[in-house]
This record gives sequence, structure tokens and C-alpha cells, in this order.
Amino acid sequence: MDKEQPEVLSREEVFGGKLINVVRDTVREGEQTYLREVVRHPGGAAAVPFFEDGSVAFVSQYRHPARKYTLELPAGKLDPGERPAETAARELEEELGVVAGRLEPLSEFYTTPGFCGEKLWVFLATELRETEHRREEDEIIEVVRMPFARALEMAFAGEFEDAKTIIGLLLAARRLGVKT
Repeated sequence: MDKEQPEVLSREEVFGGKLINVVRDTVREGEQTYLREVVRHPGGAAAVPFFEDGSVAFVSQYRHPARKYTLELPAGKLDPGERPAETAARELEEELGVVAGRLEPLSEFYTTPGFCGEKLWVFLATELRETEHRREEDEIIEVVRMPFARALEMAFAGEFEDAKTIIGLLLAARRLGVKT
């Protein structure tokens, strides 16, 4: 079923920041015209770092919008001109101090398409070897490593609150042939 795309009649930038922009679009869909506020984000990539010993690593960091520390897969925003796999590889090295010999795409999805254009790509990272951490100045993180089976238990128990982490773990389990 092909539907004609709504037409953007006008766009006004409401806010321009370091990470995001907010625009207000006037949209016509059929006979109806309406306003939509949209958060523009460059997108990002995450990796499920699966080690040879069957463990997986996460980063714990303070997330101000949630007002709490969260346990998440290593991830970051796409830099201009950067492909998602390059972002995932860069973040593994920066945050965990590992380089992946193999990165396999697991999924790509919009985080909150009702108001935000952010798209995330999630990869399974294997054949990992240790290297130097290359954290950015403002990255205050703790690396948490645990058996993959324990991470899956936590996902099913609702102990992860980050969508990319839950999605990544479940899809990685399927790719790795781990029973869920």
C-alpha cells in the first residue's frame, strides 16, 4: 500500500544545540494541515561486545534526562560523514578499550519516531582484542562486564531501561544461538 508522503510546507528552527536541533514543521497531509515539533539528531551506533569467555561489557554512566545512572551498551553519535559501523568501532575503543575483529549488523531503528529523527544502528562485536581507552574529556563511565547469560536474565527481568541495550542483547542472543 503506497501512500503519498505528507508535504512539509515550512520549517522553523526553534533551537540549535551541540547535539540536537529542534524544528517546527508545518505539514499538509491530504486536506489537513498541522504543526509538528521534531528533534533532529545525527543518529548513533552501539555494539554488543561479546568476548571469547562468553561475557559482555556495558558502560555505567549518569544520564541527566533520566536523572540516574544507567547500564548500557557502548554507543555514540555518528560524526559527520561517518558510517554506523565506524561509529560502533570507535565507541568500543573509546569506552571499553577494545577493537573488534568482526562487526555484524543486528538492527537499525528509530528511537522515538513520534517526535525525534534519531536512528540507531546496533552491531554484534566479536573477535575482540584489548587496546587503549580513548575516552572523551566529558565521559565519566565505569565498565561493567558480566556473563552474557546474566545480562539476558537482567533484560528479561526489566533491569535494563535503555532500549538499544535490550534490543541489542535479544538480537545478539538469537545471532549467537543462545536460548532466551
